[in-house]
Amino acid sequence: MPPPTLRGRSKNRPFGFLGSKKVQAGLAIKAQKSQNREMISVAEAIQIVRQQTLALSTERVPLEHALGRVLVEDVVADTDLPPFDRAQMDGYAVRAQDVKEAPVRLRITGESAAGRGWHHQLEEGQAVRIMTGAPVPAGADSVQQVELTHELKDGTVVELLEGVDSGKSIVQRGAEIQAGEVVLRAGTTINAAMMAVLAAFGYAQLEVFRKPRVAVLATGSELVAVDQKPGQDQIRDSNNYSISAYAELAGAVVERMPLTGDETSLLKTQLAEAARRSDLIVTSGGVSMGVYDVTKAALKELDAELFFERVALRPGKPTVFARLPNGTLVFGLPGNPVSVSVTFNLFARTALLAMQGTAEPALKRETAVLARVVKGTTDRESYLPAQITSNDDAELVAFPLKWGGSSDFVAFALTTALVIVPANVNAIEAGSLVSVLRLP
Repeated sequence: MPPPTLRGRSKNRPFGFLGSKKVQAGLAIKAQKSQNREMISVAEAIQIVRQQTLALSTERVPLEHALGRVLVEDVVADTDLPPFDRAQMDGYAVRAQDVKEAPVRLRITGESAAGRGWHHQLEEGQAVRIMTGAPVPAGADSVQQVELTHELKDGTVVELLEGVDSGKSIVQRGAEIQAGEVVLRAGTTINAAMMAVLAAFGYAQLEVFRKPRVAVLATGSELVAVDQKPGQDQIRDSNNYSISAYAELAGAVVERMPLTGDETSLLKTQLAEAARRSDLIVTSGGVSMGVYDVTKAALKELDAELFFERVALRPGKPTVFARLPNGTLVFGLPGNPVSVSVTFNLFARTALLAMQGTAEPALKRETAVLARVVKGTTDRESYLPAQITSNDDAELVAFPLKWGGSSDFVAFALTTALVIVPANVNAIEAGSLVSVLRLP
């Protein structure tokens, strides 16, 4: 897809053909404005977000602070795992050929425990008492579990009641990974299980991408703070809290800005202030076409570059994506709470993860069986709230929720995924396969 600023360019003529620089500039601006007013697809919007979002700078952090951060470089094993042949259970390390004619008695010649191995050569007719996780001594090729043995003569002789195959209950050195192999790729988000991997290979310090700084602010004269009792025609601000929570889940450090009402001048001041210390700003409300929809006006007065302002999406059509002159990205999300959740996770979350170098920042589509009918609309894709579970065949099943539209945040609170209904599809029947996006 060409960059947004070239969407209006002639396929057959270069800009130079159009005459003076003044004319060219005017036509370029006209093309850009046309681009912004055009309702683009969700896929196009996500592509533009990814094109316009740059990775942040990097920093080194101690391992204990690495959870949830994104790796800048590959993690490489500095040793084999296991670093020695390792016993899988308590028992006796033996030579398999010595116990072919079990029951058989062997002389106990030593003991190997975790962290305290028996580092001698096991000879014919000998056995070494061994514990789970301990090094298997040289010469031994199998471990017989303790339940199939019996010690005699004050612990100097062991009787093995059954034979054992060579290699039994031993994990060979390097069976899990070998020194020099890549364990985790750059762009991976570190989860709890990966912390053990990083520790095992000595990564006491890690190079990771810096956390994005996000400013969140809501518009609307009807809004009051959460600790206030709403008056007539007022409601409590809820969008700031859902946006902040989603942003923190995406790895951001969040600052909630004061409410701005419906005043363009105040919103402009708040945006300018937030831009000085933020990588990304997320607003809610004020992006439609009404008299009090002030977000785009404030952005234009700040000379912001608008990439799109209408997406073929239900709910969430009037979504704005822009960049301020200092490089701070801005998402102007609709005011209805469900639209906020949908558009944040489709677009703003993608930008936040891209800033942190995540390999695949957009939500991943999965396929599920639809539990009951859903309805679509013309011209726009629908992203409808649902809960995801699995059936007896281990298939994902999507149960669409009953909800009252983009303002019904109470019903949406139970949502775990979005069911995607393509544009111009009136309905999808129960039992059909549908695309779904799981929400964080």
